[in-house]
Amino acid sequence: MQAFDPDLLRTFLAFAESGSLANAATAVGRTPSAVTAQMQRLETMIGEPLLAPSGRGRILTPAGEELVVHARRILEVHRDAWLSLKGASTDGRLALGCTQDFADSNLPDLLRRFGRTHPRVRLDLRVGRSRELTSAYDQGLIEVLIVMREGPTPDELAILREPMLWLSSSDAPPTADSELPIAVLDPPCGFRAAATAALDESGRRYRIAATSPSLSGLRAAVRSGIAVTARTARFLGEGIAVAPPALSLPALPNAEFSLRLKVKADKPASNLATLLAEGLAAGTERW
Repeated sequence: MQAFDPDLLRTFLAFAESGSLANAATAVGRTPSAVTAQMQRLETMIGEPLLAPSGRGRILTPAGEELVVHARRILEVHRDAWLSLKGASTDGRLALGCTQDFADSNLPDLLRRFGRTHPRVRLDLRVGRSRELTSAYDQGLIEVLIVMREGPTPDELAILREPMLWLSSSDAPPTADSELPIAVLDPPCGFRAAATAALDESGRRYRIAATSPSLSGLRAAVRSGIAVTARTARFLGEGIAVAPPALSLPALPNAEFSLRLKVKADKPASNLATLLAEGLAAGTERW
């Protein structure tokens, strides 16, 4: 029996989650030709084609789709073993700052895994808005940060890109009136700016029907049916669905989140940041 090379599996998952060999090359820090060679090695090892031509790109074959499930499980066990050996005797504390988008989605599962492998590390979790969290990070109060991206920074460990979507009440979405009612967070907010820019560019009339300083208030406004909003699929949940096509809403850009790690961070913070970079990136295709 041949053993799977974790590096090959990471590259394979990068393709599965990004949809192209070029994007996978960027994600794993290799050239496209090196990524292609890795995929060929994996196919030779397995004895089955994993990728098939589709137009100008590639798609997963049935064997490739099956390997995605196994690859995630193998790499998860691999990470847990590595973190456990590195972190079992480590103590101390570290602060993680993140937006509500992640706190309400797959972050808890990743923190649970970190807690199992670093049982003596105290985690201070700060959940808030990007601007205030970034300020705390700049003051040295946070070691690991996940916020909406404003631009490249030297300490940026990963960029998480997710499509912005128009979302509405699943029970009573607004009707296609002449003015579109929207719900937004108080400024500054990247989602607010993207939504209004898309509407302005398309010439669609709109009015701000609800504002809130928090995501819980925004969620209540959308669930009530009085307005639509722009978020990622992480905001979907009970009473909230993708806005119906009948509203004819303009396209939105991708949302970009930045995962930053404090310069000269200690080992637990570095381990957590690595776990989040891999785990959150893998979670994007499920949201």
